[in-house]
Amino acid sequence: MSETQAATRLREYETIFLVKPDLTDDNVDKLKERVRGIVSREGGKVIRFTVWGKKKTLFPVAKQPRAIYVHTHFLGGAKLVAEIERNLRNLDEVTRYISVKLADEVDPETRPVLEDVKLAGDVEEARPGAPAEREGGFRAEEQSGDSEEESTEEA
Repeated sequence: MSETQAATRLREYETIFLVKPDLTDDNVDKLKERVRGIVSREGGKVIRFTVWGKKKTLFPVAKQPRAIYVHTHFLGGAKLVAEIERNLRNLDEVTRYISVKLADEVDPETRPVLEDVKLAGDVEEARPGAPAEREGGFRAEEQSGDSEEESTEEA
């Protein structure tokens, strides 16, 4: 009896992978379907895909300052994670990935499958109403402070 319960219990994982920023939505969907196929083939269960959108990275990844972030939440075994990571490593479109175990012995029946979410991500740098970059922000304040000092010296 305990063997059948152990067989139905899975681990809960999440994998976040970065995709090259110039990929179209259709190509990102193809990547999602590929990962979904791997999970179902290996006996796992996808809970949700969330595309966080194009965001600025902390440092350039694959010579790109931005990347499309994709978050996958799924149930499966350790071999499933190894297979997903092996496939992500072989894809040229994927630049980075990380998998994290969230919980042990999760009953798949208690976790409903949620619909996929697509978030907007960061808006491009040239968005209207955005504060100007530091191009002249501090210099203007320094110059105005200097001019006041000069005018007091002249008087």
